[in-house]
Formats: sequence, C-alpha cells, structure tokens
Amino acid sequence: MIKVSSFAKEKVTMLMQEEGFDPSTAFVRVGVKSGGCSGLSYDLKFDSSKTEDDQLFQDNDVRIVVDKKSLLYLVGTTLEYSGGLNGKGFVFQNPNANRTCGCGESFSL
Repeated sequence: MIKVSSFAKEKVTMLMQEEGFDPSTAFVRVGVKSGGCSGLSYDLKFDSSKTEDDQLFQDNDVRIVVDKKSLLYLVGTTLEYSGGLNGKGFVFQNPNANRTCGCGESFSL
C-alpha cells in the first residue's frame, strides 16, 4: 500500500488536470528502476491504462498503480510533496530504504 499526503494530493490533482488527465479516472504510476546514485530510483508519471501486472491502490482520493516488481520495494511508502528552499517536487518516504541520496530521488535496500 502506498499513502499520499494531503499536500501531495493537491499537487497531483493540479498537475493531472494541467496535463489533461481526469483525476477521477486516471492514476499516478509509481515504479522503481535501476539507476541513481544509490542504485535504485523512483519513476513517477500519470497514466490512464493499466496492465494485468499492475496493482491499484487508492489513498486520499488519489489512484496509484504499481507494477508487481516495484511493489516489493514500495510497500509502506508515502508520497509527499516538498516545496522548501532545498528544492521542489515529489518525495518518497520509503521505510524499506536503507540508504537514500541527498536529493531523495534514489535509494538502496
């Protein structure tokens, strides 16, 4: 299960609408891929089609799809949005990560 903070929900909804997606039917696709300074990196995009390997979650009225392989790395993760001086964007609070890079975009187990 992936959680979505209230601030992240606001940003997801706004960005989806700006990109022509309907937040009530489209979803956020979250995945993990090789790369980044810590070994694995997060992949985040909007989508409207789902495959049989995807698992659908809904939290805070945001629909999230994760492929089965990535789900192993993301269980218990919270999607946050940071708008501070150190940068702006979506941030993953992942309890499974043993190490993260300074920017928070990559991790290792």
